[in-house]
Amino acid sequence: MSTSTTASVSTHILDTSIGRPAEGVAVRLFARSGRKADWQALGGSATDTDGRCKDLPALPEGTTHVRLDFEVEPYFAKKQADAQQDAPANRDSGASSVFFPEVAITFAVVPGEHYHVPLLLNPFGYSVYRGS
Repeated sequence: MSTSTTASVSTHILDTSIGRPAEGVAVRLFARSGRKADWQALGGSATDTDGRCKDLPALPEGTTHVRLDFEVEPYFAKKQADAQQDAPANRDSGASSVFFPEVAITFAVVPGEHYHVPLLLNPFGYSVYRGS
């Protein structure tokens, strides 16, 4: 929850290749106060069956920038193993892992605002936006 002196952040992930939420993706939250400040790790969570992270840590007072790191490689590896077939990423590129092993999203925040930042994900691309 945001306050007059802090912002708040939430996210969810939709796997657009199957039209369903991406469950079990680890998400780490980082913050910094100023463009040149060092990133501070705040903690993390994992997406639930609805693809949502409902328990991300609160942002410290003075936060100006936030970074969400999504660890998507284990999610896609599990999907590949569950399907028990070669994924297009492996067939097309000869790679032994997914094309995007992680997604890092950085954005600016101001106190008093809530930022919902969904990730639309598929094996070969992703998109983010500021939701509501």
